[in-house]
Amino acid sequence: MARVVTITLNPAVDKSISVEQVVPERKLRSDRPVLEPGGGGINVARVLTELGVPAAAHWTLGGYTGARLEDLLDAMGIEHHPLVIAGETREHLIVFERATGQQFRFGTPGPVLTGAELEALTQRVAALPAATPYLVLSGSLPEGVPDDTYARLAQAAPEGCRVVLDTSGEALRHGIDTPLFLIKPNVRELGQLAGQPIEDDDQVRGVARSLIERGKVAVVVTSLGAGGAMATTASEHWHVRAPTVAIRSAVGAGDSMVGGIVAALTRGRPLREAIRHGVAAGAAAVKTDGTQLCRRDDVERLDARMADEGQ
Repeated sequence: MARVVTITLNPAVDKSISVEQVVPERKLRSDRPVLEPGGGGINVARVLTELGVPAAAHWTLGGYTGARLEDLLDAMGIEHHPLVIAGETREHLIVFERATGQQFRFGTPGPVLTGAELEALTQRVAALPAATPYLVLSGSLPEGVPDDTYARLAQAAPEGCRVVLDTSGEALRHGIDTPLFLIKPNVRELGQLAGQPIEDDDQVRGVARSLIERGKVAVVVTSLGAGGAMATTASEHWHVRAPTVAIRSAVGAGDSMVGGIVAALTRGRPLREAIRHGVAAGAAAVKTDGTQLCRRDDVERLDARMADEGQ
C-alpha cells in the first residue's frame, strides 16, 4: 500500500497539564505534563498510523522545540521527514481544570518561514512518488506565509494524487481555487466562505453545493461537532450523525475525522462508508484525555455500531 503524505507547516509540541482550579494571582500546582506531537498534518499522520495505514509526515523543524517534537515522533514510531528551518517550532499549552471539567488552550505564534524554505517544501511535494494516493494539507499557516501557500502545494502534487485540504480563513479561501478532492470546513468556516453565517442544514447543503459547482472541489465534508458531519458531492448530500460518547477532550477530533476518512478511502471503501468511518474516528478522539487522538479499537467499534444503526 502506497503511503499517504501529510504536510504540516505550523506543527507544535502539545503540553497538557491538569490543575484543581484555575485561579489568578496564585501559584497553581499541576500534575506532570504530558507532551505529544501536534499540528494538523502530524495529527492526521498519527491517526493513519494508529489505523494501520502507511503515512509519512513532512513538517517544519525549528530550534529546541522542533528537536523535541522530532524525538516525540520517533518515540511514537511515526514515519516523518522534517524540513529544518531557521525559526522556532511553536508550543501549545492545554490546561484541564478538574473542578469544572473545563479545558483551557493556549497557543503561541509559529515561526516565520522564508521564501527559500517554502520553495524547498514545494519541491518535496513535486518530487513525491506518482503512486502517492492522498496528500493531506492540514493546519494553520505560519505567520507571514502567503495565503495561497496551500494552493501552490496542491498544484505541485503528482498527477492523480487526491489532495485533501483542512484549514481555515484565507488559506481555505485561496485553496478552493485549485483542484481538490476534499475539504473539511466546520459550520463557521463554511459561513466565512459564503460571506454569511450558516443557520440551518439547508444552508450547509446550498453553500457546499455552490463550492462544488465551481468545479474545483469534489467533496465537501462539513463538520458539525457533536452532530457529526454533512457530506456533499455533485450528486449527493447526506448527514452522518455522530454516536453518543462521553466527552473528555475535543482536541484533535477534526484531525481524527480527516484521518479516518482518508484511511477508509485508502483501503478502497466507498465514500459514504469512509465519511462514516471519519465521524467514528472523530467521536473516538473526544473519548480520550488531553491531546490524545483516537484509538483504533474505539474507531472500529463505533463504526460498526453506526453501520448497524443504518448510518
